[in-house]
Amino acid sequence: MTFDKAVVADIERAAIHDGPGIRTTVFFKGCPLNCAWCHNPECKQKEPQEMFYPEKCIGCGMCKEGCFSGARIICGREMTAEEIFEQILEDKAYYFSDGGVTFSGGEPLIYPEVIKELIKKCKAENINTAAETSLALFDDELLGQLDLVMADFKIFDSEKHKKYTGITNDAIKKNFLKLDKLDVPFLVRTPIIPGVNDSIEEITEIRDYIKGFKNIIGYELLPYHPLGIAKQKALGLEEIRFKVPTKEKMEELRKYADLYR
Repeated sequence: MTFDKAVVADIERAAIHDGPGIRTTVFFKGCPLNCAWCHNPECKQKEPQEMFYPEKCIGCGMCKEGCFSGARIICGREMTAEEIFEQILEDKAYYFSDGGVTFSGGEPLIYPEVIKELIKKCKAENINTAAETSLALFDDELLGQLDLVMADFKIFDSEKHKKYTGITNDAIKKNFLKLDKLDVPFLVRTPIIPGVNDSIEEITEIRDYIKGFKNIIGYELLPYHPLGIAKQKALGLEEIRFKVPTKEKMEELRKYADLYR
């Protein structure tokens, strides 16, 4: 792997859940976290991986020649910034005033040189840029050039964070402080996982930590969904299941996520 290439899991066009407006979302492979509830487990590992969906298999026996039914796919391919940007540019007409491109994953900050080049190319075309990040990594030059940062604050307690994600959040908390100094608007998000962080106390601790930031534009709570389970199976990984939070629970917790409370 060279610095001028990144491993891309997928490029989703006409995305509406990865930032404002209509967006093109680039999902990069590789992440420093190992979240038990991850809905993109195919983006944890940096290298390309085979995914097998047995329900799509037609038993043709042509696996070596290439799967024609889509039962076996290779997730991840090396791409240059130019190759990625070509696909971004195809959707420019649909971005209008509030859409753009979102760099996601995985963790896009694993590929700083590629992302910086993409930001440069997007700015030249007046395309809005955003990133979804765990903030486990930090690059002030990269983050400072974005139009929007969407950063996860998953769990407040550091040891509990390590139990469920594989690392402590000590660096993440410090990176939030550094992010606020860059004068870039950012949104904080917490995925709500029943039995892990779905308590009023948890949300209140996170809210109190972030509400003093001058560049924060909101605090969102996102309900866990089981999208990642089918992908875990396809990757041959252990299936880890959590309950989906109820609508009533989400409404209750959102009251305590109010930054002006």
